[in-house]
Amino acid sequence: MSATAVKPSGRQDPAEPQQKAGGGVKNYKGFVGGVFSGIAKLSVGHPFDTIKVRLQTTDKSHFKGPLDCLLQTVRNEGVKGLYKGATPPLLGWMFMDSIMLGSLSVYRRVLNDNVFNPRRGLEEQRKLPIVGHALAGTLAGWTVSFIAGPVEHIKARLQVQYQADKSKRLYSGPIDCLKKIFSNHGVRGLYHGLSATLLFRTFFCFWWGTYDIFTRALQDHTSLSAPAVNFWAGGLSAQIFWLTSYPSDVVKQRVMTDPLGADRRFPRWRDAAKTVYRENGLRGYWRGFVPCFLRAFPANAMALVAFEGVMRALPE
Repeated sequence: MSATAVKPSGRQDPAEPQQKAGGGVKNYKGFVGGVFSGIAKLSVGHPFDTIKVRLQTTDKSHFKGPLDCLLQTVRNEGVKGLYKGATPPLLGWMFMDSIMLGSLSVYRRVLNDNVFNPRRGLEEQRKLPIVGHALAGTLAGWTVSFIAGPVEHIKARLQVQYQADKSKRLYSGPIDCLKKIFSNHGVRGLYHGLSATLLFRTFFCFWWGTYDIFTRALQDHTSLSAPAVNFWAGGLSAQIFWLTSYPSDVVKQRVMTDPLGADRRFPRWRDAAKTVYRENGLRGYWRGFVPCFLRAFPANAMALVAFEGVMRALPE
C-alpha cells in the first residue's frame, strides 16, 4: 500500500513495509496488518457504508437524505442496524488488504523493472513514476475484485434488509446468505456483479496514483511523522478515488441488490446504469455520496495508520 520505495536521501518511505536486505516482508506480517486494517475500516466506516448503500438502492420516497436514513435506521433497528452486513467485509478485508499490499508490490516491481526503468542496475534504480503507481493500483484492484466481489455482494444484500424483526428477514446472517445464494444459484450467483466490481476497481488508478503524489509532497515539504504521512496521504487519496469512482459504485450496488434468477432486472451493468439515469438523471449517480465522502477520509486514513503501524511494530 506504499507510494514510494526510498527517498533520494535514503530515508525509508513511512508507507513502505520494512524489508530485510536479502528478502521480503514475512507473509504473516501482511496478514496480521490486514486484520488490523480491516478492523479499523469496519469500526470507522461501516455505519457510513450502510447509509450509503441504503440511499443508493432506494427511491426518494423511502429516505429524504443521509440524516433521515441514519435516524430511521437507529430508531427502527437500533445502533446495530448501522452494522448490518459487517461480518463479511471484516473477514474479507483481512484477506483483501493483504492481497492489495502483496499485489501492489508485485505489480510495481514488475512495471518498474520491465516497463518504466528496464536495464538498470540496483544502484541506478529510479522511482516508479506516478503513472506506474496508477497502473499498479488498477491491476491490484482487478486482482482483489475476485475476493471483494462475493464479500460485497453478501454485504449489500444484508444491508438492504430493513426488517427489525430477524425472523422476517430473508437472510438471518452472512453465512445463511452465502448458503442460500450458493444453493440456488451456484458460484455464478456468488459472483453476481463481478463485471461491475471490476469496473469500479479500475478507478483504483486514481487512489494509488494520488497516494504517491500526496506521500511525496508530505515527505518533501513537511516534517510530519510516518503515521501522520500515512494518515493524510491515505485520507486525501481516498477522497480523490471516491470523487472519480462514485457513479460506478452506485451502478455496482444496484446490480448486487438486483433479484437473482428469473426476476433479475439488470443482466448487465450497463442496464443498471441506464436505469439509474432514467429514474433520477445525473443526480441519481450521486445519491448517497455525502455519507460515502464523509467516511472516505477517516476510514481509509485510520486503516493505513493501523496497517503501517502494525507492519512497523512486528518483528522481522
